[in-house]
Order: sequence, then structure tokens, then C-alpha cells
Amino acid sequence: MLQPGEIRRRWRMVKSRKKGSDPGNFRIIHKVGLQKLLIILIIVILVSFFSIVSPAFRQYSTLISVFDYSYYISFLAIGVTFALITGGVDLSVGTGMIAACLFGGHFIATNNGGAVVGILITIAFGLALGLANGLLVAVLELPPFIATLGTMMVARGIAGGITVTWPTEGMAGGWVRNIFKIQILGYKFPMGIVWVVTLVIIMSIVLNKTKCGRYIKALGSNKEAARLSGVQVTKYQVTAYVFSGLFVGIGAIAYATTFQSITSGSGGGFELEAIAAAVIGGVSITGGAGSIVGTLLGVFVMSVLKAGLPFIGLQANWQQIITGIILMAAVFADILKTKRGEA
Repeated sequence: MLQPGEIRRRWRMVKSRKKGSDPGNFRIIHKVGLQKLLIILIIVILVSFFSIVSPAFRQYSTLISVFDYSYYISFLAIGVTFALITGGVDLSVGTGMIAACLFGGHFIATNNGGAVVGILITIAFGLALGLANGLLVAVLELPPFIATLGTMMVARGIAGGITVTWPTEGMAGGWVRNIFKIQILGYKFPMGIVWVVTLVIIMSIVLNKTKCGRYIKALGSNKEAARLSGVQVTKYQVTAYVFSGLFVGIGAIAYATTFQSITSGSGGGFELEAIAAAVIGGVSITGGAGSIVGTLLGVFVMSVLKAGLPFIGLQANWQQIITGIILMAAVFADILKTKRGEA
């Protein structure tokens, strides 16, 4: 019969084995994140389903369509991730992107400006929009929803004024398309995905490895605690919205190289798609948590849906329905995770 001391010794051995086995068994899950792995699984399931149901989905042109849609939404989603992580939101990104597009395009058309100057002006417009949002939210302390709703309406008015005064149909073809598409051996190569991945890597480093990124996350976790810890809350809150504005400008360039005509009403709903992609990708709706890589995966879920549904005879409205269901599931998972963390 085992003595009490021997029983305790063996029990400690069992517990130590369990603890030691966790890192080995779940190293990938801990490193990548369960939610990211689930999103990757969803993408694989969607691609497999569309490929089986419609072999035409496997064509190279479909891949190009997926990437074409993902460029500008990816950039908007990267930017809005920073605003969401602070516990705020940016509703101006979609309309702001179109306004920046028209503003830069108008400069090129009316001043015989070079493409490089036009691109810089487009990005400057986005930065100005982001700075305005940041000042309204951080300095004037307006609710982010109201502040960015107001700037969205201002941007829509600017875009409408440019459209009425200077028609811009067909102008997009004059922008440097080779930034996002090049021909290799007669095939279109989606150069834009290289830019997207590059910026995802850069902004992931900014968010996770720099003081600026850590402070932006701290604002979303607990703004008052961050303030008491010496964080310059106003400065980093403004910075988050400036990042969002920067990617409004970059997204405008991507949009202009993708479409042949631009109208002031084109950006309606893009901000919701960008926010949905970020939340699906794991950005917490209450702030303080999220990743740029997860946001990109969220964009790809929506891109695959948009490209694949027509192959099975479903209209575009089904993309909104399915995306909404996935979004609600992501929000529900975030709420459960938050409650589990508080328990």
C-alpha cells in the first residue's frame, strides 16, 4: 500500500507532466491565436466549398478579383484597427477615401500635376482627415461616433462638390496602375498584395513592438490607468486617428488604380466593411486588443465571399447577410473572452 508521502509525490509528478505538456501540445495555438486559426479555417472552408461547387472559381482571374477587392478595404481596415483599439471608432474612412481620391485626381487633371505629386496630395488629404478626427475626439472630447460621423458628412460634401464641378469619370486610368498591377508573361500579377503584406508587417511592428503601439493599446484597455501611469493620452489618441487617416489616403490610391470611374457616393458602406473586417479579425469592440494580421484575415474572409457567391448563383446581398452572421459570432466570442478574463 502506498504511503501518503508517496501518493503526494506521484500526484506532483502527474501535475508537472500536465503543465509540461501544454506548451508542446498547444504551442501553435498560443503563438498564432485561436481566433486567427479559426479565421484561417473559415477561409479554407469557403475556398474549398466554392471550388467544389463551381470549378470556374479555381481560375486565376478569380484570384485577381479577390485581391482587387481586398486592396483598398485592407488599407482602410488597417487604419481603422488603430482607432478601434483605443476604444473608439472611425466612420469617416469610406467617404474620406473617395474624397481623397477625387481631390488628388482633380489636382492631376487640372494642374497637369505628376502622379507622384497627386499621390502625395491624396495621402495628405487622408492625414488631414485623421488629424481632424483625432483633435475632435482627444482634445474636444467628442464621442468618436459623433465626431467621425460629422467628418464623414464633411468629406461627402467635399467629394460631391468636386464631382459636380469637375467630372472625373475615367480619371482613374491616369493614376499609376502599375503600383498595384503589372503584367508578367501576359498574366496580371497582383502587385498590390505585396504592398498590403509589406504594410501589414510594418504596422504590426508599430502596434506590437513600439512604445507608440503599446500606449495605443493601453488607452483601449484603461484610459484613466494609462493617464495615471504617465501616458500622454491626448497625443497617442490623436496618433491613432492619424494612422487611420494615413491609410485612408493609401486606400484612395488603391481604389483609384482599381476602378475606371469614381463618384462621390462610391464610398458608402466601405467604413462598415473595414470595421467588420477588423472585428472579425479579432479586434476587441471595447478596445485594448487586436492585431493587424487578424484584420487582414478578416478582409480575406469578406473578399472570398464577395468573389465566390456569384459562382453559386447568389446575389451580392448574400455577402452582407453571411458577413453579418460571421461578425455577430466574432462579437459574441469577444464578449465571452472578456467575461472569462474578468472572472
